Amino acid sequence: MPQAPQITVENLVKHFTISEGGFLRRTSKTVKALDGISLSIEPGEVVGYIGPNGAGKSTTVKILSGILVPDSGNVTVNGRTPWRERQAHVAKIGVVFGQRSQLWWDLPVVESFALLREIYDVSKAQHAQTQAELVEKLDIGSFLTTPVRQLSLGQRMRCELVASLLHRPEILFLDEPTIGLDAISKLAVREFVGRLAREHGVTVLLTTHDMDDIEALCSRVLVIGGGKILLDGPLEALRQQVTKERWLVIDTPHGISAVTPSASEGAEILKVEGERVTLRFDPEKTPVATLIAQLSEHLEIRDLFVQNPPIEEIIARFYQAPPPQPPSDGGAK
Repeated sequence: MPQAPQITVENLVKHFTISEGGFLRRTSKTVKALDGISLSIEPGEVVGYIGPNGAGKSTTVKILSGILVPDSGNVTVNGRTPWRERQAHVAKIGVVFGQRSQLWWDLPVVESFALLREIYDVSKAQHAQTQAELVEKLDIGSFLTTPVRQLSLGQRMRCELVASLLHRPEILFLDEPTIGLDAISKLAVREFVGRLAREHGVTVLLTTHDMDDIEALCSRVLVIGGGKILLDGPLEALRQQVTKERWLVIDTPHGISAVTPSASEGAEILKVEGERVTLRFDPEKTPVATLIAQLSEHLEIRDLFVQNPPIEEIIARFYQAPPPQPPSDGGAK
């Protein structure tokens, strides 16, 4: 018997009223943050939720976590309506907002953890066991007694992750969890979240502008724009919808001067960085083996590799593309 989705969203709508103008003359207008979105997430999925600023990502997460109430639509998370059964709901979810803290600013980290144990009514034995495991996995033992305000951003975000997981939630909502982190801290957070999903079956909804996070963690992406879900599927489906283009990167001692039109027929020079030249091509029109063979005839190649365009480029093109047109009615009146 198929398993029911853990998260179900149907026709979700949310408006906000914002003020505009100066001190003496102010006006207000209504903005539709969510425009009838629907989605479902299965237990154990790691789903990337991506889109530009103002697209509706954080609004969705706040509704799913019970912080906001929608204007209309239905939401079920673990069989509950988040904003109606909030106490029972929050006992089963963890939330990390990259730009907001759930830790007490002037307290040592470990005291914040103790307060969270009381809030979630977790037994001392379970809390101690879970905290010890998480402290070890995220390597935060050296600053447990440090006040939160004295932590670096990377240290604080690792502590925020621990704080969100001390009560052993079944679902983790991550809203920009790696924003502002250095490369080492980002890798630590990604590795931990991936292991959490694989080894413990925790469902993860990740909103981020860092496409490396998406590529490293997510088997599926939801793309939102203007309050609507524009695409729901594997990351590769997003690539295929935007472009079939591939990039060929070659290292040649003569750089751009060696890449003549005859050598690069069927490809376009995209960028040059010293002796490294990047060409783009359509593999359906120009097979990669053909392109490499003709380049090899005309120039010395020290190294080469083929790659997909970076996901940031794919997302940018996706939003620049004109919206799909409705099917033609064949001229019927």
